[in-house]
Amino acid sequence: MKYKVVPFVASIDSKNGTSDHAANQLETLINHYASDGWAYVRLESVTTYVGADNGCFGFGGKPGYTTTRQMIVFAK
Repeated sequence: MKYKVVPFVASIDSKNGTSDHAANQLETLINHYASDGWAYVRLESVTTYVGADNGCFGFGGKPGYTTTRQMIVFAK
């Protein structure tokens, strides 16, 4: 069995967007990969740490932080 993992970031208009817009984007992406023979398995959250950036000569440095990304898992 083969797997494919694809990042998913819903884009919702802050004034007119609803959860239906995010659901439609997810559905479109799932249907796109299904047409290529991939079966949807699940939506996973992946948490990772982004290391600190010391900047140039210590100026403009940024602290590290934790971020979460959504990944769609498909199988074939």
